[in-house]
Amino acid sequence: MLKTLCIGVAVLMGFLALANGVFMLVSPDAWYFAVPGVTDTGPFNQHFIRDIGLIFLFVGTAYLVGVAEPRYRVISWAAPTLWLGGHALFHYWEVAVGICGPSVLIRDFPAVTLPAALGVLLTLWAIRDARSTNLVLRESYR
Repeated sequence: MLKTLCIGVAVLMGFLALANGVFMLVSPDAWYFAVPGVTDTGPFNQHFIRDIGLIFLFVGTAYLVGVAEPRYRVISWAAPTLWLGGHALFHYWEVAVGICGPSVLIRDFPAVTLPAALGVLLTLWAIRDARSTNLVLRESYR
């Protein structure tokens, strides 16, 4: 049950990140105006949005690789989680130093903090699952 849930969440995160990345690459101006709060972060910058779009393609692909290849799951989920976590921490830092008000954390929660938190939980589960699988494999060779 837990494994099915974790795999399902990783698939969802993978496809959502891929969709966001494609949106950012194909239509950066539409993305800029469609995502709540983005226009408050500075002027439109097509190059920057497309750079981040490439990161989201990596994030989505990494989660899906972890779904498809359990032996690479820990690293495939940990790497994008590090980026998502850093991105979320940056949002908190902006509030802490007064660049943004605390209300942005609520507004940004579904797209920024939640994916980072889910990534951490998925990665921790993947580590636990890999350890238990390795123990089972080691025992079968004795």
